[in-house]
Amino acid sequence: MPAFLDRSPEFQQFWTVRQLASLTTLRADGTPHVVPVGVTFDLETGLARVICSRGSVKARNVASGGADPRLAWAAVCQVDGRFWSTLEGPATLRVDAASVADAEQRYAARYRTPRINPERVVIEIAVRRTLGMT
Repeated sequence: MPAFLDRSPEFQQFWTVRQLASLTTLRADGTPHVVPVGVTFDLETGLARVICSRGSVKARNVASGGADPRLAWAAVCQVDGRFWSTLEGPATLRVDAASVADAEQRYAARYRTPRINPERVVIEIAVRRTLGMT
């Protein structure tokens, strides 16, 4: 587990129970694009993953952010009453079959088996900062 991550049982539990989140990516002009998503978080590697379609705005934002590191940043945030947590870091679009299959398995474990989608890709966030109150 990366040293900066909250190691409390509350933080770990908060990122494993079934709960939706919001994902914020940046458009080419630097303005935020915020959408509801299902997200998984691997506490051992510090990677958050969001599955989506290749043509979605969020996927296109992450893909285009590769040319400008300032735009390659993303955040996911969960809220449950007065408890909340945000994970932030550089985002990468993964399109290879192994990454997609891994993310689908993680999603199925937290939420439910995702529908079949041959256009599925994975937004992977290498968490560098956490905020919140869990």
